[in-house]
Amino acid sequence: MNTCRAAVITAHNQPLEIQQVRIPDLDPGSLLVRITASTLCGTDIHRWHGPLPKGDSLPIITGHEPCGVIEEISGSRTDILGNPIKRGDRVVWSYVACGSCYYCSVALQPCICRGRASWGHNRADEHPFLLGSCAEYMYVPPECLIIKVPDEVTSASAAASACAYRTVMHGYDRLGAIKSHETVVIQGSGPLGNFAAAVAKDHGAKKVLVIGAPANRLEVSRRMGADDTLNIETVKDAKDRVEWVKGHTDGRGADVVIQCATSSAVPEGLRMLRDGGRYVSIGVSGGNAMVDIERIPQEMTFLNVRSGEPRHWLQAIDFLASRRDRFPFEEMISAHYKLDQINQAIDDMASFKVVKAAIDFN
Repeated sequence: MNTCRAAVITAHNQPLEIQQVRIPDLDPGSLLVRITASTLCGTDIHRWHGPLPKGDSLPIITGHEPCGVIEEISGSRTDILGNPIKRGDRVVWSYVACGSCYYCSVALQPCICRGRASWGHNRADEHPFLLGSCAEYMYVPPECLIIKVPDEVTSASAAASACAYRTVMHGYDRLGAIKSHETVVIQGSGPLGNFAAAVAKDHGAKKVLVIGAPANRLEVSRRMGADDTLNIETVKDAKDRVEWVKGHTDGRGADVVIQCATSSAVPEGLRMLRDGGRYVSIGVSGGNAMVDIERIPQEMTFLNVRSGEPRHWLQAIDFLASRRDRFPFEEMISAHYKLDQINQAIDDMASFKVVKAAIDFN
């Protein structure tokens, strides 16, 4: 077997092509994984629309949220906990920071390493070829940390943990403890927001409020732990949404606001926050976010979270496994497709017909 099938972006805003892409020889310590599921996220749609970030170029295999079964290992490897891994193990794996730059070695902030390697934007015609998850196989560089996926976690949910869910875990890691008297507001009712609602409820928040749309997403929000929800399609005035939050908090505003929608929602979210509260921005960039410094809450904390460190992949998987009886995680995967249906999946994501699409390979 020298090649495998993969969904390749060859031109922006044009149908992806199912191509035969070369399977590379393995470098020492690297893995070849047979993909069982790849979920799509908004970043995949942005890359399809283009342009790609500076330095990236087409053709690329789309997808950066993989889960799969180890097919080959070059040498012996262990997982993130130090346990041996073997062929047949179902796994996810971390991104790779350089380990030696200022951000890695001095600031201890590898998520903003300038040489950090990630997936879904690498050329499909250059070694190691298979660095996108919408393919039958994927190459795992030797520097990646490996996280085993327990049987009770589906491949689609595990794949989502490789981006959306581990970023939420990173956000809560930086936020710190949620106290039992605190109200948490989540801006956004997509996969990020609904997973964030579950974590807030699990971490002991007195009240979890989710603001988003459409109505079917908010129904999932309630099952994921939201005590109340607000539909922005029916409550269109930001002033009314702020008053709704204050009505739930004796006029103070929320103790914690977590932005899981778009950075343009930040100014409104800050108006929902009490003096001395904590604001965490996780959602992707989008639009302008002009903030009036004179109107921000006094003594507030603002955190802007990007991606995750290897431990956050593990935390997300462990949360999915240990809380599966409490939260319906599978409801956040709203549609399943085969690889040959990749263009339908892309179109459905781009037109917001689905919240989270999964490409299934089994």
